[in-house]
Amino acid sequence: MLFAAVSLPVCSVSAEEIGDVSTAFRWLGKNDRVALEVYDDPKVEGVSCYVSRARTGGVKGTVGLAEDKSEASIACRQVGATITFKGKLPVQEDVFTERMSILFKRLHIVRVVDAKRNTLVYLTYSDKLIDGSPMNAVTAVPVPLSTPIPVK
Repeated sequence: MLFAAVSLPVCSVSAEEIGDVSTAFRWLGKNDRVALEVYDDPKVEGVSCYVSRARTGGVKGTVGLAEDKSEASIACRQVGATITFKGKLPVQEDVFTERMSILFKRLHIVRVVDAKRNTLVYLTYSDKLIDGSPMNAVTAVPVPLSTPIPVK
């Protein structure tokens, strides 16, 4: 029962892998690598987040049983001509989450609204049921003052 509760995704956003580089050769299975993925913010049209993160290879990594390292980097940017919102945004919200191991380790991308500066701040980190990691990365997307961020 607990496994079902923690294995469900927060939202239906999916990553699009746009490239990778090999970091360590493995005799069997995929090599260890750094994957580059892009996530489009589902509530903010015109903003995409680029995340690089470690992917463990070998036999376990190839079949999805390996635990990926907690290291990730993020850069979010305005990619459309304008930024538009699909309704009011909570001050803080998990935009995306994905499993990093077979059981209880997850990667998170959180959006925080800095209303005073009219800026969207994105944070990436990983957590684990028992012991999370303090490793994190942050980026910000300023929104033009002519487009106030609608906050709940």
